[in-house]
Amino acid sequence: MTGVVVSVASSPAHRFSKEPSERIELIAGIGVKGDSHAGEKVQHRSRVRANPDQPNLRQVHLMAEELFEELSLKGFRVLPGDLGENVTTRGIDLLSLPAGTRLRLGTHASVEITGLRNPCTQIDAFQKGLMGAVLERTADGGLVRKAGVMAVVLESGPVGAGDAIEITMPEGPHRRLEPV
Repeated sequence: MTGVVVSVASSPAHRFSKEPSERIELIAGIGVKGDSHAGEKVQHRSRVRANPDQPNLRQVHLMAEELFEELSLKGFRVLPGDLGENVTTRGIDLLSLPAGTRLRLGTHASVEITGLRNPCTQIDAFQKGLMGAVLERTADGGLVRKAGVMAVVLESGPVGAGDAIEITMPEGPHRRLEPV
C-alpha cells in the first residue's frame, strides 16, 4: 500500500490551523522544524499543563484528504492545514493502520504512528458542528475518531506535496490505534 503527500503545513504559533507551504523539514525526535508542536517533550498546551515531562508522541499530525471530501458532503469546507495537520495524505486509510506503523515520506523522512488525534472542542470553534462530523459511533457503540493520526519522527528530511508515502507495517501482533 502506498499513498501520496497532498499538502504540508506548519505554524510557529499555537493556533488551531496551520499554514500550508511547499515543503516542511522533519527533524528526528523533534517534529516539524519551526512548528509550535515540535519538541522532545509534549508541546500541546493541555498536555503540558498535565505533565510537561511527557514524551512528545504528537510531533507530526497526519490527516487523509479523503476526510475533507466526506466532510464536504456534510456541508463543511475544510482545506489542508485547517484542522491543524502537518501532512495531508491521499490513498492511505490512516485510521486503519496499527500503532508502530512506519511511513516513509519522500526519499529521506520517516515517521512512526503513535496513535489517534483526539478531536477537541476547538474544531467546533473553527466550524460549528464539525466536532460531531469527525466523530462516529460503531454499531456496538464504540467511538471512531476521524481527525487523523499522530506520529514521531524517526528520520529527518524534507517533505512536500507530491512525495510518495511508503508504508511498513510493524511485526508481531498489531496494536490498534488509541488516542495520544
